Amino acid sequence: MHCEQFLAQLRRGPLAPAYLFLGPEPYQRGLARRALTERALRPDELQDGLASHDLEESSLDVVLDDARSLSLFAPNRLILVSRAEAALPRARAAEEREDSPQDSLAAYLKSPSPGVTILFEAARYDFEGEDKTKIERVRKFYASVPVQVDFPHFTSQAAQALAQQLARQAGLNLDHALIEMLVEALGADAARIATEIEKLRLYAGEGKPITAEDIIELVPDARASTVFALVAALGRGDRPRAMDVLDTLIRQGEYLPLALTFLATQFRLALVAREAGLKNPQQIQSHFSGHGTPMWRARAEQVHQTLTAFTAPQLRAALKKIFDADRALRDARPDDRVVMENFIFSL
Repeated sequence: MHCEQFLAQLRRGPLAPAYLFLGPEPYQRGLARRALTERALRPDELQDGLASHDLEESSLDVVLDDARSLSLFAPNRLILVSRAEAALPRARAAEEREDSPQDSLAAYLKSPSPGVTILFEAARYDFEGEDKTKIERVRKFYASVPVQVDFPHFTSQAAQALAQQLARQAGLNLDHALIEMLVEALGADAARIATEIEKLRLYAGEGKPITAEDIIELVPDARASTVFALVAALGRGDRPRAMDVLDTLIRQGEYLPLALTFLATQFRLALVAREAGLKNPQQIQSHFSGHGTPMWRARAEQVHQTLTAFTAPQLRAALKKIFDADRALRDARPDDRVVMENFIFSL
């Protein structure tokens, strides 16, 4: 099941003797862990009723022995077990043991200790790529655990929905473009989105509107958005704005050759889109995604704006100027700012 289903079940049903939280996404896993803690223990039971184990440092047998131990001071107990994937035995070790940890866990869960809940957390592996086989091994090992909850990484769309929800709760009026910009800058990381929206709430205070410049200024790693702002200013021929964005990049401590790499990528994508005759963001997104290049809606709109701001000869000329500026940045020179300012003036 997913987090929302788990939370709904937790509100209306009895506690299970054990839970498995599976997957790398930390934000929802934290929400679910707090909800389980509040459901399993009263506030006055936290000190004596909450225990934790790390299976990189301990064994599953130790966890089960702890679960079987009765406490005079805590009628209800919650045992948090981190790095649960470490319990999986190696093939040779499994052959040498007659009673495997997997069998021991299954035997305990047939007759669990009353009032005791165990939470196993396995966050090392993802659900895609090479980790898929590993995470299925973890799921199979803990097959006897009655409730298993998956925590995959947020998709871009899910992250945008979360950001919109958190923004409303924080009293921030962020339009769709700003939400997309924030999610893109933070790589759809839900935990970081929650942190940055709280930061924006504190910054906004009483009703101050949030702008794209605020996000560029306040949100770490909003590099791609900052570079796109530079592209947009260059496309409009807005030299003062381009110089302001350059100043922002320098104050952020941006490695300018890397910023030029982002610029080059933006211009190359726009040139490919123009030569392919793509007319709108939908066509751009479909074209690049079909060729294996990651392309989300906000990025497709950025590419579309760039190709409409520059002709094909201008895009080719810009790529040559980027190459010259990049080479100048890597040579002995008095100041990175001088090289970048010359690039902006020449473009």
